[in-house]
Amino acid sequence: MTDSPARDETPFRYTAAMARDIELAWQDRWEEAGTFEAPNPAGPWAEPEKVAGRGPKLVVLDMFPYPSGAGLHVGHPLGYIGTDVYARFHRMLGKNVLHCLGYDAFGLPAEQYAVQTGQHPRKTTEDNMVVMRRQLRRLGLGFDDRRSYATIDEDYFRWTQWIFLQIYNAWYDPDAVRPDGSRGAARPIETLAEAYASGRRPLNGELGGRAWADLSEAEQEAVLAEERLAYTSEAPVNWSPGLGTVLSNEEVTNEGLSERGNFPVFRRSLSQWMMRITAYADRLADDLDRVDWPEKVKIMQRNWIGRSQGARIHFPAARPEGPVADIEVFTTRPDTVFGATFMVLAPEHPLVDQLVPDGGWPDGTRPEWTGGATTPREAVAAYRRSASRKSEVERQMEGRDKTGVFVGVTARNPVNGDEIPVFVADYVLFGYGTGAIMGVPGQDPRDWEFATRFGLPIVRTVQPPAGHPDDEAYQGDGPSIASSNDEVDLNGLLIADAKERIVAWLEEQGFGRGTINYRLRDWLFSRQRYWGEPFPIVYDESGTAHALPDSMLPLALPEVPDYSPKTFDPHDSDSSPEPPLSRVPEWVEVELDLGDGHGVRTYRRETNTMPNWAGSCWYYLRYLDPANHETFCDPENERYWMAKHPHPVEGAPAGVTDPGGVDLYIGGVEHAVLHLLYARFWHKVLFDLGLVSSEEPFRKYFSQGMIQAYAYTDARGQYVPAEEVDETSGRHGEEPTFTWQGQPVNREYGKIGKSLKNVVSPDDMYDAYGADTFRVYEMSMGPLELGRPWETRAVVGSQRFLQRLWRNVIDETTGAVIVSDDAPDAATLTAMHRTIAGVREDYEHLRFNTAIAKLIELNNVLTKLDVAPRAVVEALVVMAAPVAPHIAEELWMRLGHEGGVTFVPFPQAEASLLVEETVTCVIQIKGKVRDRVEVAATIGEDELQSLVLAREKVVAATPDGVRTVIVRAPRLVNVVPV
Repeated sequence: MTDSPARDETPFRYTAAMARDIELAWQDRWEEAGTFEAPNPAGPWAEPEKVAGRGPKLVVLDMFPYPSGAGLHVGHPLGYIGTDVYARFHRMLGKNVLHCLGYDAFGLPAEQYAVQTGQHPRKTTEDNMVVMRRQLRRLGLGFDDRRSYATIDEDYFRWTQWIFLQIYNAWYDPDAVRPDGSRGAARPIETLAEAYASGRRPLNGELGGRAWADLSEAEQEAVLAEERLAYTSEAPVNWSPGLGTVLSNEEVTNEGLSERGNFPVFRRSLSQWMMRITAYADRLADDLDRVDWPEKVKIMQRNWIGRSQGARIHFPAARPEGPVADIEVFTTRPDTVFGATFMVLAPEHPLVDQLVPDGGWPDGTRPEWTGGATTPREAVAAYRRSASRKSEVERQMEGRDKTGVFVGVTARNPVNGDEIPVFVADYVLFGYGTGAIMGVPGQDPRDWEFATRFGLPIVRTVQPPAGHPDDEAYQGDGPSIASSNDEVDLNGLLIADAKERIVAWLEEQGFGRGTINYRLRDWLFSRQRYWGEPFPIVYDESGTAHALPDSMLPLALPEVPDYSPKTFDPHDSDSSPEPPLSRVPEWVEVELDLGDGHGVRTYRRETNTMPNWAGSCWYYLRYLDPANHETFCDPENERYWMAKHPHPVEGAPAGVTDPGGVDLYIGGVEHAVLHLLYARFWHKVLFDLGLVSSEEPFRKYFSQGMIQAYAYTDARGQYVPAEEVDETSGRHGEEPTFTWQGQPVNREYGKIGKSLKNVVSPDDMYDAYGADTFRVYEMSMGPLELGRPWETRAVVGSQRFLQRLWRNVIDETTGAVIVSDDAPDAATLTAMHRTIAGVREDYEHLRFNTAIAKLIELNNVLTKLDVAPRAVVEALVVMAAPVAPHIAEELWMRLGHEGGVTFVPFPQAEASLLVEETVTCVIQIKGKVRDRVEVAATIGEDELQSLVLAREKVVAATPDGVRTVIVRAPRLVNVVPV
């Protein structure tokens, strides 16, 4: 006789297997029913009746994800779960919620993989999206999947190219009046051409005096190009011959090498597409006051824009052969100009070539100024080569020795007539100010170091306080000294007054002017790569650029024989990029009729591609109307979803209006500068051109924290698989020890990454616990805005909460619903309403961890009862639905409800039940808890003291009387015996 297998006595227990079945079933139901589809007021998906039947609109979005080949790790879904909880909560409040997700699919990783394997980047990217979509669907996110797309979809990048052309065909008119009465806005380029044609705007420079109609097409285009918001220009870039491509600053190490491959990187000037974002610098800075963003992010944006008040001053320079040009500097300290004893130009400054004399060194040139070269031209050329190998970060590093060479000429200080030497030095960057500085060593530490290194005079122009070191620059305020000539005297004035006086004098004499400067540079918008949006631009035989007509969009990428750009000798700094698209002559050289009256002509296509920023600058707008083939977004849909609120954001200065935009936008702070800045620029151009009604893309931005994890390294410093590491607890307070395969390893804490071998996949969490448990754990780990450590072993706590919730409703043996229809007692009813009030507020303010704590507390109240009351259980299930939607749907259905829980109204708290009738007062004797007593919440101090002193334990503890009684009614009394 054989033993029969043990019978499972709890077949209806909420396990990972049951969670999987419940979750997959509900995900299928949501998809079949289109549960999360948000109706539009207009366009192809117009459902105005449904829109009218719902409450206010709400747009909740995550930052655009890139579909990585490694798939998601447990850190990635944090923000997605957060937005999903918020969106689900607001659907329960009756709002028309738009929540969706697309994919930022152009980019370097797919292209790198294509170079290595020969597989088309589209295939790689689409395969990665399949994996990511599966992982996100399994998480139960309530996305409107109709609205999902990728930037590589032709119907998407068609509109990316179209928007680029709107920017290209626009200029910034500083005199244009905006709707709020402010001045400065983008206008169609035709208005600029018309101003030239009518004579209202005269031609200047070499074309001065000529009529617009007399200019050739190429000449007219050259004039317009100077004002276009998208234009080509010679720009300093990071050129890596060994990689064959231009790199962003973030892709260059401090040592001046490429982050990928450690190839030398050189600063080169190359013709590139640029965006004139600097025209919007003031608006980008000022309008930060109108949005609800973390203050640290606003500061980051303002620092990147770098607006500073100062003056531009002209220093006349001359070669031995005669005058050359004025060297213009921007300084925030024009009051120190009397202390300028030398000048420095950035190595990339175009004026350097004009300044360097053809002969030898001038008389009196110090040997340390020459760099060991026999002529100025030789010295400058060698120094420029050396500087081109350094990154901007390296050039700006504190503490490095100052280097430079004398150009071979002097400039005249306009305030005192002194002839001061001109140098090139790499601590000055061409990308800031004018790319030239006046060296004032007495007031600037870097100038002090340079002057000391090269034996240059040091003149203080501000009196340092007593005790200031004699061998250091002084940067503080104080009375001006040594700052006067026959016409202006600054001596004795503090900085603010000295600035005002010297600027007035400079303007009066024609030596300079007060101005505002910006750190922000125009946006480099070209990449010498394949996997990006092609520019919808062609060039005629004269090199003049022409926009493709709308009928020729989208312009798709051709097939190429090789995805990698042409590489060169890593040290060949004179080489130039040859993008992959240049290898397809039949695509590059084309005959087209652009519909401009010229008929069929031969053109050359642009062979650079747009950066991946292009697709991520406007994707939130396409979500609003993704099926529309006539326009990027129906104006009515944009006005509805991006509508301006009736009141400005909290804390906004008086007088500002609401800008509109996405109601909640969540993403990591690593994208808080460039992505947000670039998107704001595109949006403001679209607003100026009347293509959108909102003035900002993201009204409220919330910066999520990062989930981090432990990683482990062996004796060689190599990472070992974190899941295979054994931990031994320390004794008597000692630190724990860690071993891998019997060998000790070191533990470190930081990012989650494949290279760190500490990746935990959401798939593993789904299998081991279920998606709802994973969601609850991620939301309960701490405040959403803070970083938090991942600890797989702690996930079981979230699972136990859901198991207890399930047991309070379902009998684990029979599967029957076990709630009671009896009314809850007073204490349970009060607990329920306090929970409703608290969870409502927490969900609204993204405090999901404290909301879950309150749900757990209420669930524990029910667990202590013999049978849970239906009224409380149903309220708890509805409140848990945003964070644990699958189990909530299942319990709601089993409780006898149809139609799902998604749109069930969120419970309302009754104010009368939120007042505490009694509280527990803790009684301490000499600071130690000795007793507790229930008292009225409104009890007074005298009454509470009398009550406590009469307690049996207090009487026994104070046989000799009481010295002091400290009363904190109604919760604490501390008695100190004699």
